[in-house]
Amino acid sequence: MTTRSCPCGLPAPYEECCGRFHSSAATALTAEALMRSRYSAFVKGDARYLLRTWHPRTRPGRLELDPGMRWTGLEILDTVDGSAFHPTGVVEFRASYRGGELRERSRFERVEGLWVYVDGEFPER
Repeated sequence: MTTRSCPCGLPAPYEECCGRFHSSAATALTAEALMRSRYSAFVKGDARYLLRTWHPRTRPGRLELDPGMRWTGLEILDTVDGSAFHPTGVVEFRASYRGGELRERSRFERVEGLWVYVDGEFPER
């Protein structure tokens, strides 16, 4: 049996990488790990995880994902802070999908010790 690597781009199998965050077996220790797990949640269509890891102050009431969207890759472009020793972090990434790409500079904060997504801006290319 061939095990595929995680959608986030790291070589570990999904279950050992982002899957453990999605199932609540573990929590992301860095802003980048949370960013990667959120990308994987978009790939997997896991809106519940996306809402659970969104800051309460900026989280939408509900989230509807496009079932036709096909994400094809993630590239981390930059990280600022976001380690176990920081209260905030920034991760800039490029997410490819069939027909295009999304580039975002995402902000993360800790809420009760856990990393959550706050918001993002779309930098000029």
